[in-house]
Amino acid sequence: MCISTIGSRVDFDRRRSGTRPDHISRRVTSERGARPGSTPLPCASSALVGSAARATRALQMALYVSPGFSRAADAHLRLALMFKARRHWAAAALHFRRARLAPHQDATFTRLELSFHAAHLLEARGLRKSARDAYERLLKEPQLSSALKADVCRQLGWLYHRCVSLGEAPARARAAVWCLQRAVAAEPDSGAGLYLLGRCFAAQGKVHDAFIAYRNSVEKSEGNADTWCSIGVLYQQQNQPMDALQAYICAVQLDKGHSAAWTNLGSLYESCQMARDAFACYSNGGSAAVAAHAPLRQRLAFLRAHLAHAPMPSVTGKRRQLPSIEEAWNLPISAEMSSRAPKSAPPPYPGKRSEEPPPLNHQQLQTLQYLQRNSHNLSPQQQALMQQLLSQYRLAQAARARAVTKSEGSNASGGESAESLAEDLLKRFSDSQPDIKKEPTTENTSSGSSSSEAVLGGRQPVVKLEPLKTDPLKPVAFNIGMSSKNILDACKENAGPPTAWSVLGDGCGAPEPPAVPSPRLSAEQLAPPAPFVYVESKRDAFSPQLQDFCLKHPIAVVRGLTSALKLDLGLFSTKTLVEAWPDHAVEVRTQLMQSADENWDPTGRRRVWACASHRSHTTVRKYAQYQAGSFQESLREERERGAAPHHSAGGTLSDSDGRESGGPVKRRKGARMLRFGTNVDLSDERKWRPQLTELQKLPAFARVASAANMLSHVGHVILGMNTVQLYMKVPGSRTPGHQENNNFCSININIGPGDCEWFGVPDAYWGGVRELCDRHGLSYLHGSWWPDPEELRAHGVPVYRFTQRPGDLVWVNAGCVHWVQATGWCNNIAWNVGPLTARQYSLALERYEWNKVQNFKSIVPMVHLTWNLARNIRVSDPRLHRAMRTCLMQTLRAAAGTLNAVRARGVPIRFHGRARGEASHYCGACEREVWHALLVREHERRHVVHCLACARRVSPTLAGFLCLEEHHTEELAQVYDAFTLHRAATPLAAAQAPTTVPTPD
Repeated sequence: MCISTIGSRVDFDRRRSGTRPDHISRRVTSERGARPGSTPLPCASSALVGSAARATRALQMALYVSPGFSRAADAHLRLALMFKARRHWAAAALHFRRARLAPHQDATFTRLELSFHAAHLLEARGLRKSARDAYERLLKEPQLSSALKADVCRQLGWLYHRCVSLGEAPARARAAVWCLQRAVAAEPDSGAGLYLLGRCFAAQGKVHDAFIAYRNSVEKSEGNADTWCSIGVLYQQQNQPMDALQAYICAVQLDKGHSAAWTNLGSLYESCQMARDAFACYSNGGSAAVAAHAPLRQRLAFLRAHLAHAPMPSVTGKRRQLPSIEEAWNLPISAEMSSRAPKSAPPPYPGKRSEEPPPLNHQQLQTLQYLQRNSHNLSPQQQALMQQLLSQYRLAQAARARAVTKSEGSNASGGESAESLAEDLLKRFSDSQPDIKKEPTTENTSSGSSSSEAVLGGRQPVVKLEPLKTDPLKPVAFNIGMSSKNILDACKENAGPPTAWSVLGDGCGAPEPPAVPSPRLSAEQLAPPAPFVYVESKRDAFSPQLQDFCLKHPIAVVRGLTSALKLDLGLFSTKTLVEAWPDHAVEVRTQLMQSADENWDPTGRRRVWACASHRSHTTVRKYAQYQAGSFQESLREERERGAAPHHSAGGTLSDSDGRESGGPVKRRKGARMLRFGTNVDLSDERKWRPQLTELQKLPAFARVASAANMLSHVGHVILGMNTVQLYMKVPGSRTPGHQENNNFCSININIGPGDCEWFGVPDAYWGGVRELCDRHGLSYLHGSWWPDPEELRAHGVPVYRFTQRPGDLVWVNAGCVHWVQATGWCNNIAWNVGPLTARQYSLALERYEWNKVQNFKSIVPMVHLTWNLARNIRVSDPRLHRAMRTCLMQTLRAAAGTLNAVRARGVPIRFHGRARGEASHYCGACEREVWHALLVREHERRHVVHCLACARRVSPTLAGFLCLEEHHTEELAQVYDAFTLHRAATPLAAAQAPTTVPTPD
């Protein structure tokens, strides 16, 4: 029976849709002697993935303890590369930006190299034109090294080759070849550029030029599986099946997980009517390749059905065109193929794979360290030995990095692991400069494990930082019972190191995500009913029991409140917004329309947590037209189906609304995109006075501005937190999973006319949610994710689920994880509140510190807020008083220590004060809050605020800095001493009621 071949050969050009084909990250497959008929073993061990997570954690902790330490720039770059490998684009961009701001006196990379990696991040994110412009700007730099020029040209050439958006095909082809030829000229010993050049020639039909480029690439790169796969494609296109077979065999024996080579090999066997061998090769391509290639799945199903009824092959049958896969595995390489190998160092043909370079032993490390410390007084022989050991060290480090990156790249969706840029991780470190560099503490480093961590290369010696004035022999035990005078006097002698200035208290480590609490909940407890409270009168709305109810539950629905208080929700309707300010800005998120309890990847083939959206901007008028048009279109579609239109407020979704009940195939065919109008800013009182005045009818604990609201004491605007934001929705509009900024509570009112569906997880279980985000390769803080409720419950995490009707107020308590989807056409308004409770304050402060570990900016300035609270309120709760008093003591201590360091270096100090409504200040390098002592330095024609650690990193002597003092020390001392525990006369007075109106400071 004749078996038809696959519709189109899986050329490696189309299988590889990533951005760096020259060094792709592949999974670690079965052991070297595995036979080709078997299925490859699973990807790399979880130990390698765990080691990458531990490396991330270690670098984050180093930056948390000392954001300005001597390797801060390198730490940020390494974190950026690791986050890029996991496709956490926002986190990667953040660390690239901080690496650029950090000083580079002794960094193991240059600013040009950093610019190259930042440009590649743009490419990986799909911003092709921006990436092209960034690469071309780099090529104009006069100080570009040859190696970096080769990298840039290689990237730019391949970008031109594969991105149709960069121009017409002939012009792109010429540009690609020109760039790749420049890459080869800049780095003639590298085979990567030659391989890509061959790919370009092959795509243009220049077979002879492609073969020459591939041959030269093999000679340079010691046998690259990608190159042999492409050689096989050329042979197959030239109708040379035996040569194609041997090239593919070379590829899969060099990389047993090379799905493109296995698939092409299966196509070759199928074209020769060798169904059993074709089926074996297709199967060896791996489950990821099969899942991502629909024709391949069809062929596998067809071959499986055919082989189940086919007779066993006869030994005396007609002669086959090709040897079987078992026979081909052991065939010797033909002379023609062997002639393409370099004479001195043949590529590792099957059975001759190159081994990983061994790491340096202890004696070699000591020798290398000694030679580096005396690098200016070495003989030529000693210099040669140092270079030899240094090269071996770099190769070993690069091999280790590749192993870790392979394990991470194997988890990329759809097998597209090129974005992880395997060689990108530590390439600039391992191939150009060694990784570790540490200032030796003693002259004798010949013993102990610490010697192996000492100076291992680098262009310049580490700039030795002068320590702050501390005397470890005279430790000072600070406690909240000390007066301000005692604290300031003690700080004159010994303020302690900055690591002891945590707002949580001296000796308190960084907060950790909590494990899922035990014992495990029952099935009923994992799906708890949402707490509802019904308000029937104005008296109910202002009763203390309502606030108590909200504070006792992780999330709650207050129904009837807006009608009891006669709130005019029509002021927030789309019609009113258009009439008032039609040109007001609206941020738009373009999302895939789908069911609330499902989340599919863009292909519709598998359920994922990643929730993609694309940001743009429009106006209230234009979005109102879209919102109304969407509703009219839905009505028209329902009429065409013969169904009565739904006019209910709930707006139950039909198939046209994305709530298909079918499987992935139906979802793929009917997938629609929607536009979610988010973050409509209503903070301007001149524009939105009627709306903001109407919200004053709410009870005090739910108001935007109230003396009982912590966020009203900040003294300046924090958009969306102590101001109102409005959301304009169509069915399917999603707010992905998150906790509120700094774990503050939030208020959300549905204006209607449609409903919203809510999901919530109690704050005690947020660590379990974060753990599952990590498993799905998503950043908990920077990523966009839509959890699977069933997966959460299987992990022991309870999930609330409820519907918010028009007029319903949803109270989100401190730390509650939640995500929301509109099920009808509606608007929502939301803001944050901070109840004056010990729990709210402690959770906010803990998240403030954890954000530092995660290098995530806290938009609530907790130190500034704490001092304002101390000025404005009396506290009768001992736990709240203790937490606030600790923060006051620690920040007063930090301020004194900073000023001591500044004065010791002769830096001028000027009183700056604070203007009314002036925003809090953040360090321009690490983005941590800077309070009281602002170290200011001019950078690129603007003045940038630095924290002490980053300022000392820029200049150990603080040269070029000016210190601006925001408060008088005497004023701070008075505030600290006056903040005492208030003894309430009656139980009613136990509630923390402010005694003064919040000041704008």
